Amino acid sequence: MRTFPSIIKTASSVMALAGCLAFVPVTASAAEAASVVEQGKAVAFDRKKGNCLACHAIEGGNLPGNIGPPLVAMKARFPDKAKLRAQIWDSTKMNPNSIMPPFGRQQILSESEIDKIVEFIYTL
Repeated sequence: MRTFPSIIKTASSVMALAGCLAFVPVTASAAEAASVVEQGKAVAFDRKKGNCLACHAIEGGNLPGNIGPPLVAMKARFPDKAKLRAQIWDSTKMNPNSIMPPFGRQQILSESEIDKIVEFIYTL
């Protein structure tokens, strides 16, 4: 038969464990966000997919192009993330003379791939 102090000790242990488990979703969410950024970087650097390096200089990229502007200070250039996404989806809406491919309108990239690239580029 358990004594009252051992029941209290067990209850305290259970509560401490439950308190620690409350932090697991935060850690998983942070890891998931980092994963999305890494996935976006992979698509952006993939010469058969986003191929952003064909025209833009991007930190960490090999053999960047110089046709488009370097992708730096993106939060300052696009404070509204939706405008950055719209630019990638179809840059000709803001500039009809743009030579940037309309990745979304012409279905060069999927909606998910565009979202991942936006998350990556927004970190630059």
